[in-house]
Amino acid sequence: MTRDTNTQAFGCNTYSYIRSHGAEACLGHLAAMGFREFELIVYPGHLWPDELDQGARRALRQTMEAQGLRLVTLNMPNIDINVAGAAPQMRAYSLALLGDAIRLAGDLGASGIIIGPGKANPLFPPKPEELVGHFYAALDRLYPIAESAGTALWAENMPFAFLPTIDGLMGALETYGNAAIRVVYDAANAHFIAEDVAAGLRRCRDRLALVHLSDTGRKEFRHDAVGTGTVPFADVRRVLAEIGHTARPMIEVISHDADRDILASAERLAAMGFGMAH
Repeated sequence: MTRDTNTQAFGCNTYSYIRSHGAEACLGHLAAMGFREFELIVYPGHLWPDELDQGARRALRQTMEAQGLRLVTLNMPNIDINVAGAAPQMRAYSLALLGDAIRLAGDLGASGIIIGPGKANPLFPPKPEELVGHFYAALDRLYPIAESAGTALWAENMPFAFLPTIDGLMGALETYGNAAIRVVYDAANAHFIAEDVAAGLRRCRDRLALVHLSDTGRKEFRHDAVGTGTVPFADVRRVLAEIGHTARPMIEVISHDADRDILASAERLAAMGFGMAH
């Protein structure tokens, strides 16, 4: 694989490789493409807490450090778990899995781990205060684990969450009151629910840790290659410069032809001016 200079301005999420590569092999593959910063997906067979003992965790961290790679965050897809579920057993199961993932993030040296506020039954949801209460209870449980592990909780805007908008998520976090809990803003997630991404980025600027970039339309929820949907990337670029956010954006393209689509996305984003400060 030929190194692509455009990729050095971005981080890369490993979602597309969860069924084809283990984490270490995936990092090597993406590093050969020029990426130096990463978001690893927590997924069985790719990166899973029960599959890595302390020796394996130390070895993976040492490999990353020796190669000059930075692990920005871990991300457990919030599809199989639900910290706001109605059943206490589901909440307990979800929190146990997330606790294990948080400890893994600390062992690997990740700056943060991404969490979602949970999901509601779309046909007959509980009252908002019940759902928010479950979210706060999850933060009460997970934050001390993250603090002890040496990592941080980063909450993400997710269309399927009971708090899909960044304003709703920020409001809940502000009421909760812990300034150490930061935010990941996913531009495709926001655009899919017809959120103004420029206003959204301004809303979360004080907690913004990371921006996810991929493309989607508004009829079908996607994380496609940049340039194949209708996400207003020019607005994203302009507001990131306006608010002084200089962390490398994370490309989160999910594709069966990932190498092609990720490299094309990096090229298109670079052509729009992303990464020029780096």
